[in-house]
Amino acid sequence: MIELANVSTVYEDNFMALQGINLQIKDGEFVSIVGPAGAGKSTLLRLLTRELKPTDGSVMIDGVEIAKLSRADIPLLRRKIGTIFQDFKLLPSRTAFENVAFALEVIGAPASKINEDVPKALDLVGLGDKLNSFPHQLSGGGKQRLAIARALIHRPRIILADEPTGNLDIMNGHDVIQLLLKINELGTTVVLVTHNKDIVDSISRRVVTMDGGQIVRDQLENGRYII
Repeated sequence: MIELANVSTVYEDNFMALQGINLQIKDGEFVSIVGPAGAGKSTLLRLLTRELKPTDGSVMIDGVEIAKLSRADIPLLRRKIGTIFQDFKLLPSRTAFENVAFALEVIGAPASKINEDVPKALDLVGLGDKLNSFPHQLSGGGKQRLAIARALIHRPRIILADEPTGNLDIMNGHDVIQLLLKINELGTTVVLVTHNKDIVDSISRRVVTMDGGQIVRDQLENGRYII
C-alpha cells in the first residue's frame, strides 16, 4: 500500500509543488497520473523514491513512513521500486545483458544469480535474443523494453513509469503499455505518469488527475476516465 496523507512540498524558491495531497494506491493497482507540466507529477514520484522529503504530511509505503528512514535503509526501499524513464538512462557501452546485470552487480549479487536472472528478465520483455546487443543497436521500443527489464531485475513490488512512451511512436508506445499491463497482471503495482490521453483511455484503469500541485480528479465515469 502506498499512502500520502496531507502532503505538501515546497522547494527552496518557495514554489509549492504539492499542496495537501491525499492519495492511496492499493497493492496490485494500475494507476495513471496525468496533468499538465508543473502539475506536481514528477515531485510525487520523487517522494515515493525518497529523493525528496515532504515539507508537510506523511508518505507511507507498506506502513512505513519513508521520510523517517535512515540513510542505510533507503537502498532497501528502492529495491522494492523499479523506475522507468522517458530517456531510458541506459549505459551505451554495455550490452543488453550487461545493462540489466549492472543493477544486480551494484548490490553485490553473485555471478550465479546474475547469469540466471538476467536472461529471464530479458525474455519477459521480448529481448531474449538481444542479450549481446548494445543500446544503439535497438529501436526506441527495444531500448524502453531494456529499461523495463532493468527495472524488473530486483523483482520490485512497485513500478514507477515516468512518461515511458514519450520518445516512442504510437506502435512502440502501445507495446510498452501492454508490457506494463502484463507486469501488473503478475501482481506488481504500476504507477504510470503520462500526458497521453489516448494511452490512458486505452488502459481503462484508475486515473488521478493533478493540476497546480493538487489532485483535482480521481474517478471513473461510464467506463472511461474523465481527464
